[in-house]
Amino acid sequence: MALIVQKFGGTSVGTVERIEQVAEKVKKFREAGHDIVVVVSAMSGETNRLIGLAKQVMEQPVPRELDVMVSTGEQVTIALLSMALIKRGVSAVSYTGNQVRILTDSAHTKARILSIDDANIRSDLKAGRVVVVAGFQGVDEHGNITTLGRGGSDTTGVALAAALKADECQIYTDVDGVYTTDPRVVPQARRLDKITFEEMLEMASLGSKVLQIRSVEFAGKYNVPLRVLHSFQEGPGTLITLDEEESMEQPIISGIAFNRDEAKLTIRGVPDTPGVAFKILGPISAANIEVDMIVQNVSHDNTTDFTFTVHRNDYLAALEILKQTAANIGAREATGDTNIAKVSIVGVGMRSHAGVASRMFEALAKESINIQMISTSEIKVSVVIEEKYLELAVRALHTAFELDAPARQGE
Repeated sequence: MALIVQKFGGTSVGTVERIEQVAEKVKKFREAGHDIVVVVSAMSGETNRLIGLAKQVMEQPVPRELDVMVSTGEQVTIALLSMALIKRGVSAVSYTGNQVRILTDSAHTKARILSIDDANIRSDLKAGRVVVVAGFQGVDEHGNITTLGRGGSDTTGVALAAALKADECQIYTDVDGVYTTDPRVVPQARRLDKITFEEMLEMASLGSKVLQIRSVEFAGKYNVPLRVLHSFQEGPGTLITLDEEESMEQPIISGIAFNRDEAKLTIRGVPDTPGVAFKILGPISAANIEVDMIVQNVSHDNTTDFTFTVHRNDYLAALEILKQTAANIGAREATGDTNIAKVSIVGVGMRSHAGVASRMFEALAKESINIQMISTSEIKVSVVIEEKYLELAVRALHTAFELDAPARQGE
């Protein structure tokens, strides 16, 4: 008998009919003798509806009151799912984050979990009940309701699995696992049976939207085996684990991630003196704008060109700051470009294989795709290219690293 934490997202519980289907799935696991804790999100669209109501009253809603409001979405789902289970003869009980005592810090709308009191859950499991917990929410030390930010239900699921030392945390979603890349871009993309936390973290941070980054970090930190499964299709899904040994026998590259939400900023003719990087990036950081890739060139006239990327939403604010910095430090000009994208290859196999980057560059060169920036780590290589070549680049790399699924007969 295993202890399993199952998390169902908004689309999985989007209607009463779907909640009934989830109840059927949970019932099967319970009948197989497993102890089950279910974490659910609000019904799809509900959180946005509640935020919309708040904004009709206040353009910038007070964060504490907004948390009180949006946390009700999950409260509806836990009650409905518990009723659906009880109707099927499965003993079940629902808990809000406050009732479990998921203790968080006081950063409303983006709180972080500090600790979980698992005593009530353990006694319910011992009594044979399925425990249904509201995701995305907790309570601070002052008794205020808090929420964990977008995708926070994944984090709740993983945190509960860590606290309960669960055998597995299953994340049910609208895809049947983690793929080598987005199947909408590369129809030959393959579902991975297994991937390491490290690879999944890179994939998530580089643009893969399957799992929330914070939940993967949490799972890796506490070594919680994560499995990504389709809510309404049977299948083994993808297991995310610490184990690298088997991965070494698999292809060098596990997947290709990409991100269209990038923008590039360049400041030219900067005096090449100590501390110049801080003079450029300090004001950007002070404006709470995250910088991704950085390239600095040194030219012959003791000036340098400095290029970096930011999220596209931050582009205009960053460009304004950079123009001011250029005037302050005597640089020639500040320019920007939003027509770029980032493509990354990810795989723990890179550690033991040479020539991976050059193979990537060769594949792009064959398609006449110019590389504007390069960034590497132990298990990834990222490049910035023109956005119009993004899908071509992803397909070319997918083929070059032999990730394409074999064609079926007749194709």
